[in-house]
Amino acid sequence: MLYYERKFKRKGYGLIIGVDEVGRGPLAGPVAAAAVTLKTVRFKNRIDDSKKLSPSQREHAFAEIINKSVFGIGIINEHIIDRLNIQVATRMAMEQAISGLIDKLKPNHRQRIHILVDGNVKLDIDLPFTNIIRGDSKSKSIACASILAKVIRDKIMSLYDRIYPQYGFIKHKGYPTKEHRTALKRFGPSLIHRTSFCGV
Repeated sequence: MLYYERKFKRKGYGLIIGVDEVGRGPLAGPVAAAAVTLKTVRFKNRIDDSKKLSPSQREHAFAEIINKSVFGIGIINEHIIDRLNIQVATRMAMEQAISGLIDKLKPNHRQRIHILVDGNVKLDIDLPFTNIIRGDSKSKSIACASILAKVIRDKIMSLYDRIYPQYGFIKHKGYPTKEHRTALKRFGPSLIHRTSFCGV
């Protein structure tokens, strides 16, 4: 999973950042993104696309990634998603995450940066980037970003479950499961539902 990191290091880039998002498909809650640059590529825990890991595997990997990387987080809430659309909100979350990471870097580390972006999101930034389809399965940096974004968004939805227990967010995290759709029909949308989405 280091092909792209090594490729751009050979091209002269000093810092490689992986970026991924979680939460495009849910009917409720925010879209979250993470940007990660690794201090080391050696991990004890499995690093892979977050969807391929169990919740326990993600939690263990999350703790290790936090210690072995510099990272930034971007979170765009459901109201902005409704106002702009999910594609724009996703790009904003990714750019927010990148900005948060770069703010943590020393000035001399802010040069020769290349960004690896999961999927086909076209970022509006003044840095070179490469889109990688299914990048969370091909790049360790993107996979780490995928895990951070997934765990953080799941924690947010678990908190919302305490406020709106009738929807079952603790189980489906806002995705359009049968249980979630049934709850929507029974209770109507909550304040965190994406009213612009079909089914809400």
